[in-house]
Amino acid sequence: MARILITSGPTRQYIDAVRYLTNASSGRMGRGLALAALELGHEVTVVTGPVEVDYPEGCRVVTVVSTEEMLEAATAEFERCDGLIGAAAPCDYRPVRVEPGKIAKTGEPLELRLVETEDVVASLGAVKAGRWVVGFALEAEDHRLRALAKLERKHCDLMVSNGVAAMNSLENEVEVLTPDGGVVGQFSGPKDQVARGILGVIAERLIT
Repeated sequence: MARILITSGPTRQYIDAVRYLTNASSGRMGRGLALAALELGHEVTVVTGPVEVDYPEGCRVVTVVSTEEMLEAATAEFERCDGLIGAAAPCDYRPVRVEPGKIAKTGEPLELRLVETEDVVASLGAVKAGRWVVGFALEAEDHRLRALAKLERKHCDLMVSNGVAAMNSLENEVEVLTPDGGVVGQFSGPKDQVARGILGVIAERLIT
């Protein structure tokens, strides 16, 4: 049995008291991965951004809002885990300044200055020591090439490559890639089914 940490869903980066940047991640892939891991008898903790899906009974769920909160929570939980599956889609940018109230309309263009957020998977991959890390790469083009570049940069042991059609979808189509560029799994269909395929590869290659 392994203790597995799964990050799931989107994050929100607030611009003012009511508006925020986010993306269309639904958390369905994370839920499917949690279910598949539980079915194999593993202990599961999910760190999730705001989603409408319900995670399966039997896993521990930690809720967060921002990318900074996801990194903080995931870092704390990773200390007690054997591996990470980074299925979340954290916001890559945050505003330099968050207005304390609601920004009023003035009739003029509103300019936002954004800076990059910390990369959750890369941050944990850099301190993984004897633990394993599986990342997700969602790309619009050059899927395999970009996924392999992310695998190296984020210190991952496997990278799951998928396309933008996966966002807020009931289904997914993925390739599971190794550091040497090998394809060790190709799965398509409902996300719960795809998740079982991914967990099978992880169990075979990473869980001892």
